[in-house]
Amino acid sequence: MNIARKGPGAGSRSPRARLVSSAPRRSLNGTWQFRVSPGLAAAPDDGWDTDDAGWATGEQWTTIPVPAHWVLEGHGKPAYTNTRFPFPIDPPHPPAENPIGDYRLVFDAEPEFLDNAVLRFDGIESAAEVRLNGRLLGETRGSRLTHEFDVTGTLRAAGNVLAVRVAQFSDASYLEDQDMWWLPGIFRDVDLVAVPERGIWDVFAVTDFEAADGTGTIDLTVEFNGEASGRFRVPELEIDVEVTGGGVIGAGQVEPWTAETPRLYAATLQTETETVELQLGFRRVEVKDSVLLVNGAPIQIRGVNRHEHDPDQGRVFSAERLRQDLVLMKQHNVNAIRTSHYPSHHELLRLADEMGFYVVLECDLETHGFVDLDWKHNPSADPAWREAYLDRMHRTVNRDKNHASIIMWSLGNEAGTGENLEAMAAWTRAFDPSRLIHYEGDWSSTYVDVYSRMYASFEETRQIGEEVLTPAPFSATAAEMHRRELPFIQCEYAHAMGNSPGGLGEYQDLFDRYPRLAGGFVWEWIEHGIRTEDGTGYLYGGDFEEETHDGNFVIDGLVSADRKVRPGLTALAHWYAPVRIDVSDTGIRIQNRHDHRDLSHLRLVWRAESDGKQAADGELKLDTVAPWETVEVPLPEQDAEIITVEAVHLDRPEWAAEGHVIARGQRAWLNPAEVPLETSVPQREAFDAVSLRLQQLGGLKLDGPVVSLWRVPTDNDRRPGWDEIKEPPYAARWEELGLDRLRTRVVSAEERDGALVVRTRTAPPGRECAVDAEYTWRRVSDTAVTVEIGLTPDGVWPVEWARLGVDLVLEGAPQGMDWRGLGPGPSYPDIAAGPYWGDHHADADELLTPFVLPQESGARAGVRRASIGTEQGTLAVTVLPGGTSGGAEEVAVTVSPYSRKTLASTTHQHLLQADGRTHVSIDLFQSGVGTAACGEGVLPRYRLAARPGRVTLLLEHIQG
Repeated sequence: MNIARKGPGAGSRSPRARLVSSAPRRSLNGTWQFRVSPGLAAAPDDGWDTDDAGWATGEQWTTIPVPAHWVLEGHGKPAYTNTRFPFPIDPPHPPAENPIGDYRLVFDAEPEFLDNAVLRFDGIESAAEVRLNGRLLGETRGSRLTHEFDVTGTLRAAGNVLAVRVAQFSDASYLEDQDMWWLPGIFRDVDLVAVPERGIWDVFAVTDFEAADGTGTIDLTVEFNGEASGRFRVPELEIDVEVTGGGVIGAGQVEPWTAETPRLYAATLQTETETVELQLGFRRVEVKDSVLLVNGAPIQIRGVNRHEHDPDQGRVFSAERLRQDLVLMKQHNVNAIRTSHYPSHHELLRLADEMGFYVVLECDLETHGFVDLDWKHNPSADPAWREAYLDRMHRTVNRDKNHASIIMWSLGNEAGTGENLEAMAAWTRAFDPSRLIHYEGDWSSTYVDVYSRMYASFEETRQIGEEVLTPAPFSATAAEMHRRELPFIQCEYAHAMGNSPGGLGEYQDLFDRYPRLAGGFVWEWIEHGIRTEDGTGYLYGGDFEEETHDGNFVIDGLVSADRKVRPGLTALAHWYAPVRIDVSDTGIRIQNRHDHRDLSHLRLVWRAESDGKQAADGELKLDTVAPWETVEVPLPEQDAEIITVEAVHLDRPEWAAEGHVIARGQRAWLNPAEVPLETSVPQREAFDAVSLRLQQLGGLKLDGPVVSLWRVPTDNDRRPGWDEIKEPPYAARWEELGLDRLRTRVVSAEERDGALVVRTRTAPPGRECAVDAEYTWRRVSDTAVTVEIGLTPDGVWPVEWARLGVDLVLEGAPQGMDWRGLGPGPSYPDIAAGPYWGDHHADADELLTPFVLPQESGARAGVRRASIGTEQGTLAVTVLPGGTSGGAEEVAVTVSPYSRKTLASTTHQHLLQADGRTHVSIDLFQSGVGTAACGEGVLPRYRLAARPGRVTLLLEHIQG
């Protein structure tokens, strides 16, 4: 086995489309014999791969499921790196410590496979040598690519011995340095496929749509297996023609395919021995005047990057997981998928055609680790690797070339630049001019059709949008002039790691403002956690004793590994919504943000609420609202606190949950709470004698409030971001200042004007900057008090705060919370879209977001009143009008079973230990979360510089 060849695989047949065919197919998935050796030199040459079906396996052999990754089946351990290779950079040589897996399967073959058949492998990481009955069929390269080996004349009716030797690392590993787990093995399907004589080897159906007259065409190319011809039929279009090799077929009037209107036409190609079924979607993808068009209309990509991942099975395909992903995407208004950074399982393309997604299909290529050598020795620029690059692109394009959903072919990801990438682009453009070519690494855009970048800042994105609106500078080169003619896509932006991503609204505003900006793909769809053996949590880099790893950077996603929605996806759904609804004091503004359809498929319903109860409802009647048209309608004449308008489907699509809301708009005129009229001075016994913090409230034991400016660092807080002005991460600056170690002393306490007035000073150790607080306490009853809190910063604060608020600790574990405000999910200033005004409830397990790495989460914003349930009782917190002194009308409330110190010092969610108490934060102001884990930090408008704040609260112990 040659695992250092710099070339493509060997021995397989030319790549072809994945076809739905009547030709017999036999799955070879199941239980195989398996053994693993520590390296190629140690892999036994003991006849295991011969055609002796009765060969004795020996004690070193066991069984393994196929498909599977052997490191997830008890043979070795997974490892995670982002950019770094986990071995020395010595191309094309893999490391000496290179596990080798030997697979063996004995099977019989039915008669229909004996005349002519291929053995098909859909995915083997990273390289394999394949033998059948002692004969070498060939080798594979391209872990996520299909290889088919001719077994005609080798296959027999009984006792076939299939032997596959797999190397975890090979020369191919230098081309597969994607940001993900290294997971070796036969992890996709293995099939025996008949190739009937006078049947169909390959089909390429290129559809086109002419928006001017609504007609379509089919450019059909067919490769038969032997001398043959066939009938091509599309019954709906009354097409029935004889085909000998191909040609252009007029389809007449057709309904076009788009992600919004995924219209497909069933077609068949039939010979005397085989029938192939196709689903045709008519559409045209092009660029005009630097704008991305589908069917003559500009489109906006509202996309996500999707890896394949299951917390138990790794990259092994699961039809259930795939459909779960796509349903969640449709429910959250995602219209595009980038298959990062390899071709997904072929089933994704079938569903994308059917459900409606634009797809950027990416080649299985990334050489990112060479960046540490300043791209020295990068295979992209080495002619010796040219055929390997081209083979990968051939296999990528050919397998999925008949899918309408694919609008771009991507050459790969983060592979530097070089002539091999240019060769891939040239071949692809010649083979399939109907689609665009994408590659982010070509910043000069000399061999691609779109200008693509990752994590371009808001300012740079604005400049790119405006670039085409102004004349090019006199000094512009031909390459620069070409780049200015291309649409711009953020192939990765808004890094959704942990409590993130901030800034979605600002990016969306730019995409809306400038026609050149065609949108982008959020990084990324799913967190890549691997489930613990006991099923209680998830593991990340370093948890498998890897010497080289990138920690929890693999835990970044809009959904968890088991597909639980993270708050970032809720915010994204708002900004990606194909309808924008704005409710103001004077009317309702409705913008149709579809690119190709009006709003006739939707209902716009409204409801009015007061005092937490629905007072009235109805439906808005609209005339036809064309794509990107905006209309205004009057407000319903209702005396209500909240008016909500929602867009829902007239007929529920199969992916929509019952009552699914596509978009929502609200206006709230919330009435202030009533201020207690009768008050008196609280009893001193209710307060701690030293700290003067409240200790008792009608039998409810608590401790607080105390000033707090710190939060548990988020993933974004722990990283510096890509800002031009480089500063240490927030977490480091907060720790250096001592924001997490504030100390408070009582300055004074006195009874004044029927109240207890307590003044405190809170400051970090060894610093003179401080926050002066004044608490004015008034007794309302045996179970209720009010407290007016005034917070004033003093001195120079060298770092922005995480928050400005007060903390309380209640005895007894939390039981849940009811509140009036924004919900039901949490929000932060720059990730605030999605939650809506109303009366909400969260159970105890919904109070925090269970991020794999514990961090700040769970803040419910806009709270006017909250009832916090604990094992010992309920604390109600109501925001009172500030009167002449002013003050906040609403606060953010966070309730947690863990202290912030516990959260900050625990490495995994499943290791958290609750202390049996309820930790409550009431914040007047909060910092945004940004996306500094990869991209920009918190935008200036969402940063929290030292500032004063004031709020008046009613605290009540609710009994019973």
